[in-house]
Amino acid sequence: MAPKVIWLFVFVALYWAYCIFWGIKCARMAKTATDYFISGRKISMWVFVLAATATSFSGWTFMGHPGLVYRDGFQYAYASFYTITIPFTGVMFLKRQWMLGKRFGYVTPGEMLSDYFQGDMIRILTVCVALLFSIPYLGVQLGASGFLFNVLTDDLIPVTWGMWVLSAVVFIYVASGGLRAVAYVDTLQCILLALGIVIIGIIALNEAGGWDSLQQGFAALGKTDIGKWGSTKGYGGGDYNAYFAIPGVIQFTAGLGVETPTGGLWTGVMVLTYMFALMGIQSAPAFTMWSFANNDTKPFAPQQVWASSLGIGLILFFFTAFQGMGAHLLGANGAVTEAGLALNNLLPDLTANKQGGLVPHYINTIGDAAPWLVGILAVCALAAMQSTGAAYMSTAGGMLTRDLYKRYLNPNASHLTQKLVGRIGVGFIVISALLVATYSKDALVLLGGLAVAFGFQMWPSLAAVTWFPWITRRGATWGLLVGLLAVIFSENFGLSIIDWVFYNADGKYGDLPWGRWPWTMHSAFWGMFFNLLVCLPISAMTQNEKDRAHRMKYHNFLREHATLSADKQGLKPIAWGITLAWLFFGIGPGAVIGNDIFGAPDAGVEGWTFGMPSIWAWQILFWVLGVFMMWFLAYKMEMSTLPDKEVEALVEDIGDTTLEMPGN
Repeated sequence: MAPKVIWLFVFVALYWAYCIFWGIKCARMAKTATDYFISGRKISMWVFVLAATATSFSGWTFMGHPGLVYRDGFQYAYASFYTITIPFTGVMFLKRQWMLGKRFGYVTPGEMLSDYFQGDMIRILTVCVALLFSIPYLGVQLGASGFLFNVLTDDLIPVTWGMWVLSAVVFIYVASGGLRAVAYVDTLQCILLALGIVIIGIIALNEAGGWDSLQQGFAALGKTDIGKWGSTKGYGGGDYNAYFAIPGVIQFTAGLGVETPTGGLWTGVMVLTYMFALMGIQSAPAFTMWSFANNDTKPFAPQQVWASSLGIGLILFFFTAFQGMGAHLLGANGAVTEAGLALNNLLPDLTANKQGGLVPHYINTIGDAAPWLVGILAVCALAAMQSTGAAYMSTAGGMLTRDLYKRYLNPNASHLTQKLVGRIGVGFIVISALLVATYSKDALVLLGGLAVAFGFQMWPSLAAVTWFPWITRRGATWGLLVGLLAVIFSENFGLSIIDWVFYNADGKYGDLPWGRWPWTMHSAFWGMFFNLLVCLPISAMTQNEKDRAHRMKYHNFLREHATLSADKQGLKPIAWGITLAWLFFGIGPGAVIGNDIFGAPDAGVEGWTFGMPSIWAWQILFWVLGVFMMWFLAYKMEMSTLPDKEVEALVEDIGDTTLEMPGN
């Protein structure tokens, strides 16, 4: 057995021991259902900061993101702005959700929404969103973990076998200890995720010969039209190598299944709407439960501004860029190598959609020189892939228990019964994800594309509870349902449904006339467009004084405890201006300016203002501005700071029933 494989098993065993230790320890601490599902509302500050960051940035950040930077170039690297747009959702909603959870004793988002809207349909839809998010998202992560170990063990461990064994450990610690165990394991996983990306980025930079050599390589590549997309061909973004430019603001294609955008997919509006989709990570039901699990709101701002926007942003905009774009100069791009532009022949040719193997191949390159480091990096990758999956397993299990079992089957369920059903729910989700990943990889890919877009559809419902009392139950419910359907039918999953229906009807495959992601806009946008198209007019037509009075109970409480102080009211227009300007120029149509404002991609290092491609410099500039924006909103506008007044709980959920607190 190769030394690297031995070291891999050693470090994985140590990592597993850590996970199982916390599973057992937290199982003993979980005396009540609230302890098990939301850690008794007592997660400490730094545990949440690290755990929420690990949950937000999963194995996709570690494994998938560098591969797509390699495949599509710097035009896709705009996706790294999800280090800002993911916690932006948290800035909008987490503090206010925590206040409502503490005040009224909510454990799940379904409880909060059904209580607020006085209806159960929104509760059921929320559970559906949680399952549709959790199962495919988890399946993708688990499948990637099996693939990673298959590559690193030189095919010694089959993909499927590795996936099932690795998943068993996650199930053990999540089902045993609940969300508290997930949080404590996530603290280590966050550190490992960041460490692994940095180390692999350093490997890539070192093998390219250092910073100056890397930039010279980019300069030579920028003067060619080598690449998956060739040239942008003047579609509003200049006629440049598509690795170094976005192909204009928008392209009116009929959808990717019908007509491929010229010069690449990542137009300005595609980048913007893709960021909308990724906002769905912290508006997904799981993050509502994360907010309820905190002792107070103190951890929210540090997680959103410093850990996510600044820390992970720094890592992605530099070290992931080294990995992805550096791969072209290290042998991964056969055309670049054939043209004599490669700086090293470190990697195999990964064209023809083999980008998913980029990170494992980087890790494998150090197998002979430092086999122990292979083991460490393998654990870093495994931790990254399990961090998000564990959180979604735990929270979805809680929602199945509280919103379905306890609500409809056994309203007086004891603590012990709720914890048992929660563990069964975790098992159901893990097995479902594994079965789909094992026996229907095509379905997994189709469903995986829906997950974050589904999460984004929760925005109007969360905005109603936390900000806008005029959104009614019917408006939010029907808007959410229509939004989910719009997501499905602007994704490959919906196209496949149409194909199946029409094929069985007349023997010919059907197709949707708009295809997937029409006009280079992500399905998250189309879902939200139709969501609001239904939600707003229905809300306007279904206003009711009695229902409005009920909703105002929540909003009056929020206004009393979280209203911006009088001396800062004048900052609201500035906050709006900063946010809209950043969205437009940083990740929207205005980003096309970044293609050549600091020097044309083919101008060479001497023609680049900062000695790097203009698009990269523009991204770094707006990353810095984005961190400032997040600081301004979270701290200056007090959207994530401690409430002005202490929040007193009116009720305390004790598992068997909900009791009024003394004195209320």
